[in-house]
Amino acid sequence: MDAAYETGRCALTKVRDIGVKALVVLGPSATSVALAQTHPHTSGHYTADMIEGDVEMVDRRARNITLRHGEIRNVQMPAMTMVFAVKDAALLNKVKVGNKVKFKVEAIDGAPTVTAIEVTK
Repeated sequence: MDAAYETGRCALTKVRDIGVKALVVLGPSATSVALAQTHPHTSGHYTADMIEGDVEMVDRRARNITLRHGEIRNVQMPAMTMVFAVKDAALLNKVKVGNKVKFKVEAIDGAPTVTAIEVTK
């Protein structure tokens, strides 16, 4: 067996054992191994998880809600207080100022938009 192939195979075995993906590129004289962690917090692609927040304001006429919230990774937003559009105006009927909530945000037409919300206790 070629030494570069064997080196790459050993690297892949070690990489597999620690739970990461590997791409092995065999060159004429050496092996390059590029690693990419499979953990969702490092991949740059996040699902729309439920985020905890507090309702600061509800504006049914403008179809938006102001939420104080933690980090929202899927739209790359740090913790802050922000006004969000809502996908469906009926979502605003579920909440009132002062409620603690869990909600989902997705980018719709480039704007972070609340797509689901529920009051928590």
